[in-house]
Amino acid sequence: MPVEFLGIAATNNGSETTPRTGGSFDKDYTIRLARAHEDHGWDRVLFAYGSGSPEPASAAAYLAAKLDKLQILLAHRPNVSYPTFAAKTFATLDQISDGRLTVHFITGGTDHEQQREGDYLTKDQRYGRTREYIQIVKKAWLSREAFDHDGEHYHFADFVSDVFPVQQPRPKVSFGGSSPAAYEAGGAEADIFCLWGEPLAETAQQIESVKQAARNASRTDVPKIQVAFRPIIAPTEELAWEKAYRTLDRIEARKANGPLSRRHSLTNPENTGSQRLLAVAERGERFDRALWTPTAKATGGAGNSNALVGTPETVAQALLDYYDLGVEILSARGYDLLDDAIDFGRYVIPLVREEVAKRDRARAA
Repeated sequence: MPVEFLGIAATNNGSETTPRTGGSFDKDYTIRLARAHEDHGWDRVLFAYGSGSPEPASAAAYLAAKLDKLQILLAHRPNVSYPTFAAKTFATLDQISDGRLTVHFITGGTDHEQQREGDYLTKDQRYGRTREYIQIVKKAWLSREAFDHDGEHYHFADFVSDVFPVQQPRPKVSFGGSSPAAYEAGGAEADIFCLWGEPLAETAQQIESVKQAARNASRTDVPKIQVAFRPIIAPTEELAWEKAYRTLDRIEARKANGPLSRRHSLTNPENTGSQRLLAVAERGERFDRALWTPTAKATGGAGNSNALVGTPETVAQALLDYYDLGVEILSARGYDLLDDAIDFGRYVIPLVREEVAKRDRARAA
């Protein structure tokens, strides 16, 4: 079973530990960070979405025109454009990138963040809309004949696109979430289902929930599983843990000077994924081989926030534990975005790939 590595395509050098030093869209830094991923063994990078952040499809097109190999995962929220327009945007970007695009559809877990761009649907309504949106985008990618649509959220007539993706039959669709509604929608529509890093037992339960949702939708396949972590590595275990606690101190120092994000509550997150991360953190700081929860607790379970701490060998073995559960895509993002991407690519990715190759050879034998 192959393994893939997903990094972050940040448009500036800011993180939970470090305020950015320039504008929100630093073109030179965007390419420098992406090239570091491309040069150090990563497969793709994520362009995330935020209501006030640089528009990710434009940033992704800029990267695609500059780099030749790195694949792109583009986050998109259905409330910001009509699905027929989005389908053309994605197809055009797949053309620009010569077939390197995957689209990650975000339903939105925070009412306040959604309302910043005029989205006042409830969370359950948003999941229904996302599912309908994905179905329309897929059809627009595939259909060479005009078609009508009369759904709960979208109505149009006689649409046919004149631009199609390079990838055949279409680009992959990525989806994430930790609620029953998320499992249902993603299990039915996604090629990739994304989870945040939790202990192995909880991750196994979530994987089974996704598989069951796919079966309920009468699929003959199941989505690939992606799990995300914040790696903190150093040459020795002692140095890694010293680095981990310094990282936590820097997060707390940034919080003392103001909110880390306008998108997320530190104490009462609305989305199930963040609630799960905080619940795990309440149970303890360390789980399994290397999972460490204080970074998630300090940020209110904001997104990918549980860490893996240790030497490259320890972190690689921890990632392999998830691979052995059936995780095929490993997402990682450090707190020093550039240097950590280089270190992880240089010291961790080769170890994981080597062990995966050994497992594949043994399985084939």
